[in-house]
Amino acid sequence: MEARDRLLTPGEVASLFRVDPKTVTRWAAAGRINSIRTPGGHRRFRESEIRDLLRQDGAKGAAAPAQRAAGEDQPATTA
Repeated sequence: MEARDRLLTPGEVASLFRVDPKTVTRWAAAGRINSIRTPGGHRRFRESEIRDLLRQDGAKGAAAPAQRAAGEDQPATTA
């Protein structure tokens, strides 16, 4: 972990990916994104890793890579 790497809450990560915080928690539980636990048992996410995921995602032009893999929170499409 970088010395200045900030830790983000599930809510902060959810805002960046535009998903519900519960979705972020599910991604972490499934191992799709890395998380660490605070002494109180709360999940936190390294900002550098989340920014890297967002950059990768931006190149693909869709929602989170974990979201596509999980099929979660996909917007409905109409024909």
